[in-house]
Amino acid sequence: MAVYTHVSAEALAAFLTRYDAGELVSVKGIAEGVENSNYLVDTTAARFILTLYEKRVAAGDLPFFMALLDHLAARGLAVPPAIPDRDGGVIQELEGRPACLIRFLSGVSVSHPTPAQAHAAAVAMGEMHAALGDFMLTRANSMGITTWRPLLERCGRDLDTIQPGLFARVDSALARVEAAWPTDLPVSAIHADLFPDNVLMHGDTVTGLIDFYFACTDVRAYDLAVMHSAWTFDAQGRNPDAAVGAALLDGYASAFALSAAERAALPVLAEGACIRFLLSRAWDWLHTPADALVMRKDPLAYLNRLDWYVDNPQAFA
Repeated sequence: MAVYTHVSAEALAAFLTRYDAGELVSVKGIAEGVENSNYLVDTTAARFILTLYEKRVAAGDLPFFMALLDHLAARGLAVPPAIPDRDGGVIQELEGRPACLIRFLSGVSVSHPTPAQAHAAAVAMGEMHAALGDFMLTRANSMGITTWRPLLERCGRDLDTIQPGLFARVDSALARVEAAWPTDLPVSAIHADLFPDNVLMHGDTVTGLIDFYFACTDVRAYDLAVMHSAWTFDAQGRNPDAAVGAALLDGYASAFALSAAERAALPVLAEGACIRFLLSRAWDWLHTPADALVMRKDPLAYLNRLDWYVDNPQAFA
């Protein structure tokens, strides 16, 4: 989440008249994340999240995201579907951007997850995958493996301004991952971005899975590899917590079966996840506007993770 597009109180108040959502009381921009513009909105009736979809989220993808959230919510999962207006529409326009008013979920995102919290979050991912077994819509992964080399080339030698020799290191690692990438594992709708800040919790209980704007159809076990890379390390991508990593695998497997082939593929899937987030963070590091209300994230934290996975393939045994 972030703020790129400014929304005035007057424009927001007029926007809310489309809904049975009360009158505007307060609004506050949310700075975390890098994808869309997000606001915390309080009205006389309730609290909501207002999301304006920026250029990285294609308007044509929004029906997929909305249908996926409705599908999960209908099966009792704690996710934030969009609120329909009085005419039943969920995708609006505000300040020249596609926009949705979204159900607010209580809870906090943990910065330093414990094994118990990691276990609960992985159970929630497994339950999500089980619920998506009959979800029939598909969407190509806009940040999948076929996009990584083009993104590397677009970043080019500017990567070396982040760290000398970074382009060559990523180029070599990507070639190795491309050669080893599995092509015969189960595919389904996945979240593809289930970082700790996309899981809301009360203590050790998951109260919400949020930010589905990278959701897509891809290798199901890749979702777990992304999660492992995001939850197991500190902010610098160092000091992996073996207990957290084991809790993720155990929690997921308790909710949704992980085949031997999927488990065997997790090392290369995790290396791929590291390359994906290293490159997207590097692109944002090099191109985020200086005046954007957004926190850039260190791409080298994922280089550190990548090095660890290369040296420790037994982590998923």
